[in-house]
Amino acid sequence: MAKKRTRTKSASSNGDPQTLQRPPAEILFADELRALAKASAKDPKPPGWKLSPRAVLKFVLGDPSEDRPAKFVGRRAFLERCIVSLATNRGLMLIGEPGTAKSYLSELLTAAISGDSTLTIQGSAGTTEDNIRYSWNYALLVSEGPSENALVPAPLYLGMKHGKLVRFEEITRCALEIQDVLLSVLSDRVMAVAELPEAQRSLYASNGFNVIATANTRDRGVNEMSAALKRRFNFETVHPIADIQEELQLVQRETNRNLSRSQVPVTIDPELTELLVTTFRELRQGKTVDGKGIETPSTVLSTAEAVATGYAAGVHAYYYSDGQVQPLHLVRHLVGSVLKDNPDDLKTVRHYFDHVIKKRKTEPWQAFYDARDELI
Repeated sequence: MAKKRTRTKSASSNGDPQTLQRPPAEILFADELRALAKASAKDPKPPGWKLSPRAVLKFVLGDPSEDRPAKFVGRRAFLERCIVSLATNRGLMLIGEPGTAKSYLSELLTAAISGDSTLTIQGSAGTTEDNIRYSWNYALLVSEGPSENALVPAPLYLGMKHGKLVRFEEITRCALEIQDVLLSVLSDRVMAVAELPEAQRSLYASNGFNVIATANTRDRGVNEMSAALKRRFNFETVHPIADIQEELQLVQRETNRNLSRSQVPVTIDPELTELLVTTFRELRQGKTVDGKGIETPSTVLSTAEAVATGYAAGVHAYYYSDGQVQPLHLVRHLVGSVLKDNPDDLKTVRHYFDHVIKKRKTEPWQAFYDARDELI
């Protein structure tokens, strides 16, 4: 069977963006990106970039004076280094614990810089060179021979040809020989297409091309990157959100945004968001807000997991209750966040309820504790 030819098109071509479960950042924030492009039109910017580096930073960090909240919580100096890296001849490698929004940051950066965050390679044990560089429409290959018409471009090929950023998610999940496909591309900015006629065998990267890769620190040792490939990236560590107030604001905003996009007319109350975020932070950090040490589960209770738990609680409250999110709903969906593959993690959380939450006599903590029987 002939392989279907890949075509590049905007995500909005699927229909009304409001009908998409998760629009890419360039669609979700299209109005803001247009406004930033207009406002920064006279700012200096690297060749091939849609926005200037200053405008990219504003897009990611938000602007309180214009009532635009931050889309990513991180230090300005860290984000400036990331943006500058993408304007150089080295790729950007984002590393950190799972759930620290590495992928989301790479999406925001590519949307602002290239206007397209969809050129994504998902790293896994099954990722092949065809998924990264290009493959062939075999019906055309047989009938016409090797030609650009028969070539099916993959994200790296498209990024080089059109001068766009390419995202390589979880690169260390790929075998070493697959990772090293990037070596010549990042060094010489050229891809060899040996099957094509001699005049077409070299694809040179257009201005604006670069690579953002992500890797989880928990995957270290799975497929360690070669020293040669490491030298072609600038490494930046994405840390969990340090300030609890910033985390509270983010979880509140993203949970309610997810509920709204799902057409669930429910919002989570700030006091429940505080309960949820405090629980996740204490279990993640191994200590209570007053400094007492507690046992931590083996799973990563990240900010992203807190958002997912709040979102599920809101959906549950809407479809199975009166639409009012209660601590009971949070407890029910806390189980799905904690219990991944280690049964002892549930014991750890029960111990946390019995020895920490039990002592908190205010609402909604008592209602949270009273729902502990849901931890099954």
